[in-house]
Parts: sequence; structure tokens; C-alpha cells
Amino acid sequence: MAKLKEHGLIIVTGLVVGLIAAFLASQGNPANMGFCIACFLRDISGAVGLHRAEVVQYIRPEIIGLVLGALVMSLVGKEFNVRGGSSPALRFVLGFCVMVGALMFLGCPLRMVLRIGGGDLNAVVGLVGFVIGIAIGTAFLQAGFSLKKSTPQPKVEGVVMPAVVVGLLVLLVAAPAFIFFSAEGPGAARAPLALALIAGLIVGALAQKTRLCMVGGIRDVILFRDFHLLLGFVAIFAAALVGNLILGNPVHFTFADQPVAYNDGLWNLMGMVLVGFGSVLLGGCPLRQLILSGSGNSDSTVAVLGMVVGAAFCHNFGLASSGKGPTANGQVAVILGLIVVAVIAVTNLRRNKD
Repeated sequence: MAKLKEHGLIIVTGLVVGLIAAFLASQGNPANMGFCIACFLRDISGAVGLHRAEVVQYIRPEIIGLVLGALVMSLVGKEFNVRGGSSPALRFVLGFCVMVGALMFLGCPLRMVLRIGGGDLNAVVGLVGFVIGIAIGTAFLQAGFSLKKSTPQPKVEGVVMPAVVVGLLVLLVAAPAFIFFSAEGPGAARAPLALALIAGLIVGALAQKTRLCMVGGIRDVILFRDFHLLLGFVAIFAAALVGNLILGNPVHFTFADQPVAYNDGLWNLMGMVLVGFGSVLLGGCPLRQLILSGSGNSDSTVAVLGMVVGAAFCHNFGLASSGKGPTANGQVAVILGLIVVAVIAVTNLRRNKD
């Protein structure tokens, strides 16, 4: 009975996330991008001046809501646990590499599912790459991969990310001149602030409660034949598809002319191989890292900061893809990213540890 209740909760969470994402897209967010951790962190990175790509600059309230929703739920459930110190430099680098892969594909694993729910068949190719990357990472887990064990940390470590997003909320509302907001492009497509913030709070609370994770669902199937988290993955897709149809969002099952996407199969696949591989080593997808950062985990905070810096680097050095396709610099960066992640995986096998 308890297991059925858990399954029911993860399914409900997936349905709520998918419906909210479709609703946000209908209210102004980019199509097939009601939620995207990678894209939204990239927009925040641009808003605070870390990159100057004018079409992707905005402090996304959804990210603020996700962290604060996770914080509140973890406090209510007495699960706010301040831990860290587990190979922070390596986690930063892994977060950086995951963002390189995500901006090659043009979306995080959550957006990948939402893109499929909008009919984008390029995201199905991305899903294949994602599974391949997770399978590679899982093979390293089975071989003994492990980063340094986390330990209890001072309370202040656990409130760093919540404090950062509160500061971002102040900047978003005050809109001082040194904050950048896109006037056109994906960064200018946004749902009303209050609506986006509330949506983020709901999703953050539910994701914290259920441990929703795009990577974890597939990893657990491979390792344990456990389909629990995967149920949430499937529910998001189903709810996004139905929500898009009900709300009149575009749903076209094609490769061509998809919003904020391109149809080069190889690099859609390779980008998500990197995302899947790196996320397994981190212990969760970008969404999961963000939720953990709001729940007291300073290791996840470091990984998220790596993603933010990675997003800035991608746009400052021409690594990020666009609707026109991948860049040559981005292709090189993905290959290098795979090499870096593989080196981290090999050098952190238990048999190689002191």
C-alpha cells in the first residue's frame, strides 16, 4: 500500500509539472519551454551580465520559486540537511560540462520531455543520447565510481542558494539599470512574474517531496529495475502533450521548424550524451541539483554555480547552439566535455582512491 501511495504521488507530481509547463508556455514562456533549468539559468546568467547575448537575458522567477519551494518543503518535512564538501571542484566542473551539453541540445532533460510533448522529434533523438549517457555513467557507478563523501556543514552553507535567489527576486522586482532584460528573442518571452514564481514554488515543493529526477528514473531502471522515478518522467510527457492540446499550444510531430530547436540529429544526440553522463556522476539532473541546493546541500549549490558559469562561457565563446544549428566551437566543446567527464569518472573509481 505504501509503495502504491509513493507511485501515485510521483505520477501526480509529473502530471502537475507537465500541466504547469504547458500553462506557462500558453501564458508567455517560449514554446516547449514552460520549464527548462538550463535555459533559465542561462537567462539569469545573462541578466546579471555574465554574458551579453541580448536575446537570452532575464531573471527567471521559475528558478527562484523552485529553490524556495524546495526550501519550504524540506523545512516542513524536517529534511533540510546541510551537507557538503564532496569534491566541490569536480562538481563545479561536472556542472559546467552538463551545461555545455544542454546548450548544445538547447534544453535540459526536463525541457527534452516537454519538447517531446510538443511534438519535437529532435528531442526523441536527444532522449536516445540521454539514455546512452546515463548508461555510460551507470556503468561507472557499477565499477565503483564515487566522489568524496559529504559531511555535515555549518548552517550558513545550506542557505547560500536560497539567499542568492532571494537577492535575484529583489533585483527582478527593482529592475535596476545594471540588470539586463531581453527586448526580443527567447529571453523576452515570459509568463507574468507572479504566475511564474507561484508555478516554481509548486514544482519545487513537489520535486523535493518526491525526489523527482529525470536522470534518476532511467538510472534506477538500469541499476535496480526500479521504475518508480520513471513514472514521473512519463507523466510529465503525457500531461504536457494533453495540456498543449487543451490550451492550444502548437503540437506538430516533426523534425523541422520546431521552436528553439534544430534538426541535426548527431549533435542533438551528442549533447544529451554529455548531459546524461555528467548528471549521473553528479547524482541527479539539473532540476534535482537545483532542488537539493534549496534543501541544504552545498555540493549541489556548487554544481548549479558550475552550470551558471558554463552557460556564460557557452555564450561568450560561441559554444551554444541556436535554431540554425550547432556551432563548430560547440561541437569541439562537447567532445572535450565528454573527455573531461570520462577522466573524472575513471580517476574516481574506488580502486584508484587512496
